[in-house]
Amino acid sequence: MASIQDGPFIVTGASGHLGRQVMDRLIEAKVGPLVAITRNPEKLADLKARGVEVRQGDFNDAGSLAAAFAGGRRILIVSTDDLTPGARLAAHRNAVAAAQAAGVRHIVYTSLTNPGPDSPISFAPDHDETEKLIAATGIDHTILRDNLYADLLLMAGAQSIAMGQHFAAAGDGVTGYVTRTDCARAAAHALMHSTGRRTLDITGPAAVSQAEVAAILSDISGRNIPYVALPTEDLVQAMIGKGLPEFMARVFASFDEAIAKGCLAVASDDLETLTGTPGQSVRDFLTAHRDALLAPQG
Repeated sequence: MASIQDGPFIVTGASGHLGRQVMDRLIEAKVGPLVAITRNPEKLADLKARGVEVRQGDFNDAGSLAAAFAGGRRILIVSTDDLTPGARLAAHRNAVAAAQAAGVRHIVYTSLTNPGPDSPISFAPDHDETEKLIAATGIDHTILRDNLYADLLLMAGAQSIAMGQHFAAAGDGVTGYVTRTDCARAAAHALMHSTGRRTLDITGPAAVSQAEVAAILSDISGRNIPYVALPTEDLVQAMIGKGLPEFMARVFASFDEAIAKGCLAVASDDLETLTGTPGQSVRDFLTAHRDALLAPQG
């Protein structure tokens, strides 16, 4: 395993689901100094009590980032989740520029599988352009192209079990689903160890189809849960009918479009090569969350 690089190590979005897990792994590894960036420092009082320096920083407020990133040598830029057109890229542009101005030596960035112009995913262009911004700095970097979170299957899977059918607009496409925990593991490892300039596909060990997901749900529930392939527009209208705003429905439907198109049909061994341990399979992940999948739907 590569040696641990010199800090300080900065983690942005440290109060989010991914950032929190990354911070826990860095603390467990006893590396430092550690700096956690968040828009709301009061949310990270527990990390401060564990010896982490907590700083306020907001990608949408460029002026806040100079002090937030000051002194950092290695930084994890966690992609924001703003789905407003153009907002995510503008925020990332501020973060990359601030990292360069702060003299950061290595940038780790959480991107998306195949974010190029062929991807139907609505925010794929934001990732593509952010990767280009990072490359243009000339700073060493590790781009982690995370596939779709297997965690997304928990809510969808619970609904499918409750309805007795698994609906998707993914056709026969396959996805290299990866757990958020494995993505955090990859990010922490890259922040501590990676050198040079690399782009890695962070995925589960195998790409699975929606029919395979339905079969796993069937095994877990003890019921026959068939996969029902829908046209994209039908899926959009079904989500709207359940109360989801149309904008959000179309974002989620764009995931299925990408699956159907083959954009997410990537199952790589990069995670195992990076960390020494392969990712958790979809079957093992869903089985481990059996109680959540079988919980009564409100």
